[in-house]
Amino acid sequence: MSYIQTYQIYPKVPESLSFAEKIVLNLWWTWNLDAIELLRRIDAKIWSRSGRNPINFFTMIPQKQLEAISHDESFMAHFQRVQEAFENQVQKPAKRVETDPRVKGTVAYFSMEYGIHESLPLYAGGLGMLAGDHLKAASDRGEPLVAVGLLYRKGYFHQYMDNNGWQQEDYPETDLFQLPIDRARDIDGNDLYITIAGPEGYIYVQVFKIMVGRIPLYLLDTNVRENPPEKRNITSRLYAADAKIRLAQEVILGIGGMRALEAMGIHPEVCHLNEGHCSFVGVERLAQVIRKYGIDLDTAQEVIPRATVFTTHTPVAAGHDEFPMDMVLPYLKPYEKEFGININDILSWGRIGINGNQTHFSMFGLGLRMARYLNGVSELHGKVARKMWNSVWPALPENEVPIGHITNGVHVPSWISIENAMLFDRYLGPNWNLKTWRKPEMIDRIDDIYDEELWRSHEMSRARLIRTCRNLMVTQYGRRNAPKSIMEGAAAVLDHDALTIGFARRFATYKRAYLLMRDPERFEAMLSSREHPVQIIMAGKAHPKDNEGKEVIRSLIQFARREKIRHRFIFLEDYDPYIARHLIQGCDIWLNTPRRPFEACGTSGIKAAANGVLNVSVLDGWWCEGYSPETGWKIGNGEEYHDYEYQDDVESQALYNVLENEVIPCFYDRKNGDTPDKWIHKMKASMKMALKQFCAHGMVGKYVASYITAAEHFDTLLADGAKEAQKLKTLHQRLKSEWNAIQIAHPVRNIDGPFRVGDEFKVTTSVFLGNLTPDEVEVELCYGKMKSVEHLETIRIEKMNVIENHGNGHFVYGCALPCDVSGRFGLTCRITPKGDNLLKYAPGLITWA
Repeated sequence: MSYIQTYQIYPKVPESLSFAEKIVLNLWWTWNLDAIELLRRIDAKIWSRSGRNPINFFTMIPQKQLEAISHDESFMAHFQRVQEAFENQVQKPAKRVETDPRVKGTVAYFSMEYGIHESLPLYAGGLGMLAGDHLKAASDRGEPLVAVGLLYRKGYFHQYMDNNGWQQEDYPETDLFQLPIDRARDIDGNDLYITIAGPEGYIYVQVFKIMVGRIPLYLLDTNVRENPPEKRNITSRLYAADAKIRLAQEVILGIGGMRALEAMGIHPEVCHLNEGHCSFVGVERLAQVIRKYGIDLDTAQEVIPRATVFTTHTPVAAGHDEFPMDMVLPYLKPYEKEFGININDILSWGRIGINGNQTHFSMFGLGLRMARYLNGVSELHGKVARKMWNSVWPALPENEVPIGHITNGVHVPSWISIENAMLFDRYLGPNWNLKTWRKPEMIDRIDDIYDEELWRSHEMSRARLIRTCRNLMVTQYGRRNAPKSIMEGAAAVLDHDALTIGFARRFATYKRAYLLMRDPERFEAMLSSREHPVQIIMAGKAHPKDNEGKEVIRSLIQFARREKIRHRFIFLEDYDPYIARHLIQGCDIWLNTPRRPFEACGTSGIKAAANGVLNVSVLDGWWCEGYSPETGWKIGNGEEYHDYEYQDDVESQALYNVLENEVIPCFYDRKNGDTPDKWIHKMKASMKMALKQFCAHGMVGKYVASYITAAEHFDTLLADGAKEAQKLKTLHQRLKSEWNAIQIAHPVRNIDGPFRVGDEFKVTTSVFLGNLTPDEVEVELCYGKMKSVEHLETIRIEKMNVIENHGNGHFVYGCALPCDVSGRFGLTCRITPKGDNLLKYAPGLITWA
């Protein structure tokens, strides 16, 4: 049949249940446990079969059953409670108690992926989960945020294994009629379509909208009739391997996303780029500001970076996207006329450093140039990023590279177990999830929870995890037509009372899932112990092109088939948020073994910690900030090695030692069969740490501080015909033209030393500023402890002031330097522009003595 007309029939919802249609059309329910329980209460088995998708779920409910529940007083009381919560948390105007009214306009958040719920497969891993939690927390806080992404009809792949344990991939297409999705409308109320000029003609894009609580998420899709098949497939799969498709996706996300917002009458004050995939946002935003405010490119370039936040999640330079210049050129060529510059000048924005790669266009490099607010996603990752990108600011010491950090947080209501949520309701208070980020002292009430209550709640979560694992294992083996004996074994895996370790994440080789198997006999003895049994559950996907990662999975599955441990070691296929929730709620230990410092953050460990699951981890990512002897265990002491084979040997032994000597004895330390008191004490400390330090509401609050400053800059710089931006442009051009004339002499001390702690000496330097004035520059004394003959450990700054004016641009600057601590120190001095970080650290505008 060549042409079939499709139509959809939805159930006839009784009038008293009409509000249910609002709930299912907004993803708010995904983080409201009372709403989830309401849906599950209708029919738990059908809820599970529907994939926990409420639209699909209601199409599977018999009409008579819907009529029956509409007359069930108990159900309707529950229904009314959920309706009131939805009205208060979504429909009523946000109070924004903790936010700042200076963000008057809109913040636009861009991300390649969004992990909101397994029924909306727009995610691949941690980047997407972080983006989803960002939207949920922004909704709870009432922030004026809109989000932009791509609509992947086939999403990321589904994983299954062949009989040898080798990963296979499948890409089923998502049925849009089963999603809470609607057409986005332009400013005139019409269905929204945009076009983008590409190397082979125009690409036509349609735009959809999904509501995430209060936050609209706009999704761009190229599957429209006007496009030929190859263009329709641009947004088919997440992270396409083909570089041409990947580039087209990032162009559509950045350039197309900004055009979609403009077509809807949304002109964001601030843009937040979640990784370099989104960097083309800056190019299109320049064009829009030039058109709207009638300014030139140089002036617009003083505005856009100061109104843009850029978050990087990748601690390896090779992990950032780069494309051949000739591949990028057709997409940027149309901007030549509007910007008034040559295409080669536009392409230069994607080069890294002064002598950057001339043949490839770096998306990270473009992002750096388009944003003033740059951050990594943990304290250690910020340090790694500063070192990795020091070449962009070659004249700056590493610790001054303007990349900070905001450590990732998790949206606790999305990941907390129902048992722990009930305890929090009772001990922290009703609506704790909307209060604890404003009143962190409430979190200390976790100490008031009776040990027995907390332990029984955890045991219920572990029992649910084991039941789910058994069901999943039966399904896995059933797919492969396993014999009856294997199926019976799969239905009985795991022990309800054994110490349960979880390891679930991407199977990139740096994650080192194989570390436990460096000494397989020692590991097997641990798993097969009768006195202190241990069991491990693993899950995760390797990239389709990553054969090394696939081989790690295969070797683990082969090991798990050993007779002595086959019931104690399982691998769950097709890891997704559904499996993740069970693992981070029901395991006793969350294991993380990355090769430091390659774990940017690692938020799964935070989710586990919030549920009282204790972390055993290398000191990398967030765990450097979260670890204490009260909250879990560390593997090693934060060492970094150049010999990876040696590192694996050392750290695998450290892992075995900490498990055998500390973790296992602590778990089984129970007097007279009572609860493990020391373990429960750690559980409470872990929960408090996660809620206080790593909550997504607090994380978004830190980003809001940047949004406020960025919004103020946007408004101020563009007010009165962009008068302030014009001033900055003139100053910037003046500095660039005059800077080469600047000279600064070596600093001179008034006393040679040696010095004692508490002493003070004066330092002076002779400076020639040429045509520049002291009001336009900063002269700074830079000092610190010696790291090597030519390097300081950490640069400290003391401002120098004019003490003599010799005329004709010649000045003497000086300052006093206190001797605070003992040690071997070095000092020098420099001249930088006076201004914010964008001006002060502009490449080429710094002169050292």
